[in-house]
Amino acid sequence: MKAVILCGGLGTRLASETSKKPKPMVKIGKIPILEHIINICFKYKIEEIIILLGYKGDQIKKYFKNKKYSNQIQFVNTGLKTLTGERILKIKKLFKKDENFMVTYGDGLSNVDLKKLLKFHIKNKRVATLTAVRPPARFGEIFFKKNNFVKNFKEKQQVSSGWINGGFIIFHSKIFKYLKRGEMLERQPMKRLCKKNNLVAYKHKGFWQCMDTMRDKQSLEKLIKKEKKLPWMKNNIK
Repeated sequence: MKAVILCGGLGTRLASETSKKPKPMVKIGKIPILEHIINICFKYKIEEIIILLGYKGDQIKKYFKNKKYSNQIQFVNTGLKTLTGERILKIKKLFKKDENFMVTYGDGLSNVDLKKLLKFHIKNKRVATLTAVRPPARFGEIFFKKNNFVKNFKEKQQVSSGWINGGFIIFHSKIFKYLKRGEMLERQPMKRLCKKNNLVAYKHKGFWQCMDTMRDKQSLEKLIKKEKKLPWMKNNIK
C-alpha cells in the first residue's frame, strides 16, 4: 500500500514557525513532524510514500534528499494554493484501477494500527475509511449511522465531545470519481461519499495529536520528554 502525505498548506496558525519553513518541517524533538509520520509508515511496512508539496516544498525535498530511504519517497508539486481534494486528484495517474492507498496530513501523529485499519477498510468494501478520534474540541465532528457508516461530516465545528477526522484515511482508487478541482477533501467530497454510503470510520481510541498551533507543538514536545517511548510509535491499545 502507498501512503500519501499532504504537505502543501501554509500553516498560518503556526506562523511563528512557518514564516520560514513549511509546517511539516517544524521539529518535534530533534526531527521534523513529517519525519515522525514517515517513521510511522515504515513501522507498518509502507515502503512507498508520496509527499504532496506546496508552500516552501523545496525545503522538504532538500531535507529528505540525502536520507537513506530517499528512494522510497516521491515528491509531487501540487501548487501553492491548491486545496486538499485537488492535490489528491492531481496524482490520479499514480494509482491502478483497483488499488487501496492511505492519505494523511503532514501535521498529525497517531499510534493507529495501520494494518488493522486496512483490514477494516477491505472488510467494509467502501470507497473511503477515515480514522475517527476523540480530540480536543475544535475540529469537525462525525455523525454515525449503524455499523460505523458515516451519516454526516461537519468540518471544524466547535464541539464538546464526539469523534473527528484524525487523518490516516484509506481510499480505494474509486475516490477520484468523488474529487473535483477547487475543492477541499474535507468538504464536498466527504459529503458526496456520505450521500452514496461510501464513507466508513475506524474508531481509534489510542493516541492522536495534531500540531495545529504552538500549544500543540509544545504538548508534543512535552510528551517526548516525559515518555520513554514516542507515544505515536507505541503499539495501539487492544
